[in-house]
Amino acid sequence: MIYTLKQALKQFARNGAMASASVFSITAILLILGVVFLLIVNVTNITETVRSDFDTIEVYLLDSTERADADAIMKELAAAPEVTEVRYKSKEEALEAFKVKFGDKAYLLEMRQSNPLPNSLVVKVGKIEDCDAVVGMVRRHEGVENINYYKETIDKLVRMTTFIQYGALAVILALLIISVVVVSNTIKLMVLGREREISIMKYVGATNWFIRGPFLVEGILIGLISALISLGVVYLMYHRFEQAFGTDMIVMLSTNLVPERFMMANLSVIFAALGVSIGACGSIISMRRFLDT
Repeated sequence: MIYTLKQALKQFARNGAMASASVFSITAILLILGVVFLLIVNVTNITETVRSDFDTIEVYLLDSTERADADAIMKELAAAPEVTEVRYKSKEEALEAFKVKFGDKAYLLEMRQSNPLPNSLVVKVGKIEDCDAVVGMVRRHEGVENINYYKETIDKLVRMTTFIQYGALAVILALLIISVVVVSNTIKLMVLGREREISIMKYVGATNWFIRGPFLVEGILIGLISALISLGVVYLMYHRFEQAFGTDMIVMLSTNLVPERFMMANLSVIFAALGVSIGACGSIISMRRFLDT
């Protein structure tokens, strides 16, 4: 192992230009992967926050619906496992809420002689996917005029998020393949420079793994150096972005960015694993032709 490590460091120093080119290429690829990862995690976080904010169904009742009938509907809904909370909202309460929403123009509502808003039931569900089942229960009752819920909007948002995730996955796979090819070609050039030495080692009985070891370690070193550089750059980018736009995200979407400590802890593991895997795979692929003959 000591011999393998020494040889790997010597080769790395001897082929500094090619090794640096590989480090630069893998770093660029890992930076793109890091940005894609940050995007996916934050988009998923925003989607889940929005989903939790729209877990409410509002059931508008007919004017002819008595409070006793409304209580019967509420009792049935409260017994459903999908429902976490149900409450009665009178038309007077709805009017007050509208006045707050209209702000300075609330006087327009006071010009009406009667309250045009209906009584309603506000139903909270455990998961947005349960909305259809709850709506089906409500529609069986005759005292219901209309039902308002946001499942279609949430479904569109989820579809968009899924599309982004699959698209990002395709980009990640393409970049990983490119990075393995880059390392493979770099190691292959180094192997070509030592082809005669490798042939002699094989003739005197060196095993394939003994020969492959220094190149494998060199590939892993290239991957680890690239991972460290990429992690540092991504951390600085995300830290600056969070400082600049973190508050705006809370105001606009009622959610904040995923904390940088959580992101960097996970990215460090991902980058280290990717760097080692890319370097190792590139080395193994480049050495196959020389050790199979």
